[in-house]
Amino acid sequence: MMTLNLPPAELRLSQREGHTLVFDFLRRRYVRLTPEEWVRQHFVHYLVHHKGYPQESLANEVSLTLNTTSKRCDTVLYDKEARPLAIMEYKAPNILLSQKTFDQITRYNIVLRVPYLMVSNGLQHYCCRVDYDTNVCTFLPEIPDYTTITN
Repeated sequence: MMTLNLPPAELRLSQREGHTLVFDFLRRRYVRLTPEEWVRQHFVHYLVHHKGYPQESLANEVSLTLNTTSKRCDTVLYDKEARPLAIMEYKAPNILLSQKTFDQITRYNIVLRVPYLMVSNGLQHYCCRVDYDTNVCTFLPEIPDYTTITN
């Protein structure tokens, strides 16, 4: 897999039926290693080990219903009362982050109404803060640490 613009992560890999699997420490099981999953695992390790996000406050592949359609958020960060605080959306490194990517995460946010949205393809990372009082979305210069998000 490609080297990412994230700190190295110690990932547990396995082979099964001709496929490479990676251990997802949030879901506590092996999942198929795709380029997008490679980004997810590195980004989640980055959040936990470098930005101070509590592992128990993160969940991968969170289901939600938008209108009558089932969708899945790649990762959601929750506060201590199990309210969503941030949505993370990942793309494979060869996928350019575009308006379409931000439209996708914004649709998920219609349901969850979180104050932070993060998007990464492993090479570029964006985070914006949504202010619902002023209806302004502000892009932050970097991915915030956990104490910034919870204050």
